[in-house]
Amino acid sequence: MGYPRKLTRRFHAFDNFAISFTIINIISGIFSAFGFGMAAGGPRILVFGWIGVSVMVLFVGAAMGEIASAYPTSGALYFSAGKLAKRHRGAWSWYTGWLNFVGQVGGTAATNYAAATFIQAFIAMQWTSYEPTAQQTVGISAVILLVQALANTYTVQLVAVVNRISVWWLLIGMVVIVTALTLKPGHHQSASFANHFVNNTGFNNGLYAAMLGLLVTSWTFTGFDGSFHMSEETVKATVNTPKGIMRAIVYSALAGLVLMLALVYAIRDYAGEASASAPPVQILVDALGMGTAKLLLLIVIGAMLFCGLANMTSNTRQIFAFSRDGAMPGSRWWHSVSLRTRTPVKAVWLAAACSLVLIIPGWWSHTAFTAIVSVNVVGLYLAYGVPIFLRLRLDDFEPGPWNLGRYGRPVAAVAVIWIVLSSVLFMLPQTSPITTDNFNYAPIALGAVLVIATLWWFATARRRFQGPVSYGSPDEVAAMDLV
Repeated sequence: MGYPRKLTRRFHAFDNFAISFTIINIISGIFSAFGFGMAAGGPRILVFGWIGVSVMVLFVGAAMGEIASAYPTSGALYFSAGKLAKRHRGAWSWYTGWLNFVGQVGGTAATNYAAATFIQAFIAMQWTSYEPTAQQTVGISAVILLVQALANTYTVQLVAVVNRISVWWLLIGMVVIVTALTLKPGHHQSASFANHFVNNTGFNNGLYAAMLGLLVTSWTFTGFDGSFHMSEETVKATVNTPKGIMRAIVYSALAGLVLMLALVYAIRDYAGEASASAPPVQILVDALGMGTAKLLLLIVIGAMLFCGLANMTSNTRQIFAFSRDGAMPGSRWWHSVSLRTRTPVKAVWLAAACSLVLIIPGWWSHTAFTAIVSVNVVGLYLAYGVPIFLRLRLDDFEPGPWNLGRYGRPVAAVAVIWIVLSSVLFMLPQTSPITTDNFNYAPIALGAVLVIATLWWFATARRRFQGPVSYGSPDEVAAMDLV
């Protein structure tokens, strides 16, 4: 790929799969967005929307996997965009990189903000005198970011071990939650309840509400580009990286459907639970009792913390690669690697600081979480879409060892269509009547990023950034390797 090797290859096939599986994180995604789905479509969209969106995400993952096999680098999306573009390679690479950066920062921020919210829910269940506040949520989020940054600072091997643990935490945790919700409650909803439709969004159009409900699954299925970003640290990356992406999506889709069904059929008081501050927590309490609910909530919180850690790891590698090509302010700092730990330590702390900046508005805004989630999903999916779209335009695409053969182009076309649709959905109003408290700020946040990137591009970047940089011939690059 034209780069000297600075990062050590300690990720095996399972480790590469583990990071995307952990970032997708069905427990974190479903529990943090379930309440929104109860209002936007109800059980029908929660269940059947999960199935439909999972299939669409498989198209996106397959198209991305084919590109990852051809260009297995930490730069991932922005690197492949620069290589696949016919013209204006620097511009395509530039915008893809910044969308990916913002989306990943948003993912780390949103996951840790959700974890802080659920931690406070647990504290309130344990000590009834405790009253959660927005300021405390921000403070707890900051502490979580600090711990995750410290974990990412010390050796990639430690992160790989933690990610392996997280896979089993998610799978065993899911089995425990599903088993408890299946066996302990004395009453479950009837089979037909999965077709129950609810529209409490305030919009009269049921189809619009149903489309909004698809965001629950879309929000969960983000971050599988983590396998792509870790490819420079993965053995046999041209095969193990795309396999990691696909396995993470397939296993998450199947396990997530089981968890979704368990939660839906455990609902007792729909109106009361939907209006609770944390609907899925209230479902656990009503169905299982306070003691069991608290135990299961610890599993959920652990899953969210693992998810945030994996998010930050992926975010750090993207910063490292983007800076290696001189595309960020202070690039010389952010792509440096610690000689002791062999990790991009400065990039770790930049990722943590940027995530904290996104979390801080939660100090005074009740819509901060929704806005952060929207920035995360829209930024990431648009970054996914650019190289896939460019691959569609390229007649002489040279696939890697893992490829879709003649199905590559139609799969990519379906992926691009879904990415455009889901991105539009995340930028539409989600509650009516629209007020300053529930306004969807995602279009403004995304627009601000694109405006800044555009001004910066035309002011200076277009003269110094031409896309991914080559450090020389294969022999010359091999001589530069530090490993």
